[in-house]
Amino acid sequence: MIGPTAWRFLNEDGELAEIGWQNDRRSKLWRYNQHYFDDLNAASSEDRLSWHKDLIDLWVADNPPASGNGWEPYPTSLRIVNWVKWAHSGNFLSSDAEKSLAVQARWLSKRLEWHLLGNHLFANAKALVHAGLYFTGPEAKRWLDRGLSILAREVPEQILPDGGQFELSPMYHALAVEDMLDLVNITAAHPDSFGSESRAAQLERWREIIPRMLRWLFVTSHPDGRTSFFNDAAFGVAPENAVLFSYAERLGFELPSLEDHGILDLPNSGLCRLASGPALVLADLAPIGPDYLPGHAHADTLSIEMSLYGQRLFVNSGTSVYGIGAERLRQRGTPAHNTVTVIGENSSEVWSGFRVGARARIRNRSVSQEGNTLLASASHDGYRRMVEGLDHRRDLHLTTNSLTIIDKISRLAPAEARYHLHPDVEVEMEDATSGCLILADGQCVMFSAQEGTVRLDRTTWHPEFGVSQDNKCLVISFDTQRADLILRWR
Repeated sequence: MIGPTAWRFLNEDGELAEIGWQNDRRSKLWRYNQHYFDDLNAASSEDRLSWHKDLIDLWVADNPPASGNGWEPYPTSLRIVNWVKWAHSGNFLSSDAEKSLAVQARWLSKRLEWHLLGNHLFANAKALVHAGLYFTGPEAKRWLDRGLSILAREVPEQILPDGGQFELSPMYHALAVEDMLDLVNITAAHPDSFGSESRAAQLERWREIIPRMLRWLFVTSHPDGRTSFFNDAAFGVAPENAVLFSYAERLGFELPSLEDHGILDLPNSGLCRLASGPALVLADLAPIGPDYLPGHAHADTLSIEMSLYGQRLFVNSGTSVYGIGAERLRQRGTPAHNTVTVIGENSSEVWSGFRVGARARIRNRSVSQEGNTLLASASHDGYRRMVEGLDHRRDLHLTTNSLTIIDKISRLAPAEARYHLHPDVEVEMEDATSGCLILADGQCVMFSAQEGTVRLDRTTWHPEFGVSQDNKCLVISFDTQRADLILRWR
């Protein structure tokens, strides 16, 4: 909140008097944020207490039941949780607000998002648990029982054995970590409701899962402590890693003790982390996500991100928009990621805003170490729909002072390997196959392409919703079925 009735969401400002609660002059995601009430529990929220009290009552007055975006199940779920958390923090909901909260829970309980599943259904269940613990009586008990029943099914479905949230987006994974911590937190505030053997066992399962989720968060993050950009991901949506780790510690969880070198693999999710000397490589050797829920997937199979000396070097292009449109499609497409395109096509058939047709399937995945060299490799069949029998294979070889990336395609076809550079990285080309990548601190990373020719394209990076930053992209064009990129540093 930037004023008593003013917000900045998705890097776009809005004032209630100007746009109201339902104005189509803002995107649906922006309007959803209006109804979430995340600021109730944001940093320094106590400084805005009078704003919050007034805004809650204003929302109740302006948004009668079943009216507008704010009563859709997903924003209703997030708002219920935020109001309950705010009340548990020592604040008091007015009588009208409490009545509204009960109506919201009753409304939500009859409109659970079974048609969407995934994080939406999880959010619905979490909200029912919060409302069921906040209120007393038979109806509240039914909300709590229903929420816990859904979570008993969805937690093992949505949280993979290696700790990853099954949509394989680091951003949505961080939101899932917050969800699980919130559930542990709210149950700790109501211990009498979890005295039965079955409920105590469910809570214990949650507590066993959370350390694996924290490990996954670390494995998929850069040395700057922030998320990578695989699938739908951006800064400023989920809590930062440091916030989540601190929250977990306050709830009594020990943070995972992880060495920041060698191989850290996530075999169920498919992602892996290679760290050697000053270099870190994150590799997407993963499926695009659950077959029945690919809405947040990008066509980024076999893409990588890389940091060197603690600075980001290769970055996927990120996410700045949702909805339906050309820019959303472009950001989800293969050319916006650090991997190979064949005949200019996407490796998975992303379409509309949250749809995927034919999907790339991972084959022959391998992660290992030979001496001082860290190895990761996999292939995928996503281009077989264009060229019969064509697979793309990528091999990564990381040492303390070099990275070799070997891309092979199994049939002859025009192909390009792209490497998007962080906006702070400059490029000096020596010739058509080699040059120097200059990091923000002035260090030079020598690169050379052993097959094909290199050109430098201008493109954009999208680290937050509503943000577009100019950056550069190395593009290796090859028609010999193989392209090697070698990086060397001191």
